[in-house]
Amino acid sequence: MMLELQHLTKIFNAGTVDEKIALNDLCLTVAEGEFVTVIGGNGAGKSTMQNAICGSFRPDSGRILLDGEDITALPEHKRAKYLGRVYQDPMTGTAAGMQIEENLALAARRGKPRTLRPGIRREEREEYRKLLAELGLGLETRLSAKVGTLSGGQRQALTLLMATLEKPKLLLLDEHTAALDPKTAAKVMQITEKIVREHRLTTLMITHNMRDAIRYGDRLIMLHEGKVILDIRGEEKNRLTVPDLLALFTKASGDEFVSDRAVLS
Repeated sequence: MMLELQHLTKIFNAGTVDEKIALNDLCLTVAEGEFVTVIGGNGAGKSTMQNAICGSFRPDSGRILLDGEDITALPEHKRAKYLGRVYQDPMTGTAAGMQIEENLALAARRGKPRTLRPGIRREEREEYRKLLAELGLGLETRLSAKVGTLSGGQRQALTLLMATLEKPKLLLLDEHTAALDPKTAAKVMQITEKIVREHRLTTLMITHNMRDAIRYGDRLIMLHEGKVILDIRGEEKNRLTVPDLLALFTKASGDEFVSDRAVLS
């Protein structure tokens, strides 16, 4: 298994009136090359789970294994070389004041020893141009443009490319199309699918969009109150509709699906 979450528990504000059980004995395994979509209502534990994997905090109990290595106690900065992450906000994950090629060069050097060699080599620039051309957004002709001048969709696609440039052991997508308009979101999802499939990247994608959760990936999991309540794959997933999914959620949780931002149809 590429990722194993073993009995993760995280309680915020323990012992106070604001106590919140964010992860409740959460168990999940993800095989190498598997593309898993993650959905859930408000406060289900989706982002908390990803933040635990990234090392933003230590779980109160449980273990996190990545490619067989226990990384539970590994500091966040030391995990970064194994993980690729794209956030909801297109402004996160890139340096707005730097050029497109400079951002890509930083991503390519992540986790590697620093050298005194200045600048970007010609062959690197050609490789960046080729990769950008595959996005189909015209960025290959704008290598020297400042990232801050790009649209939200262009910037998110660039962030996705940067996150996968060095083929991470695990790619984490945290509602990475939620801030985009529907047409742009669809384009970024097409690019996501292409990159994940071509490189067989082990991927966890949190989404508020139930249609995307059903359409993309090999497997769909639903979180509720900090634990997995649905785990659907194969033909069962392919046959799913949004009403089916809502009915399954109600049956598994005994509750109504509640999300402020969920796209249901």
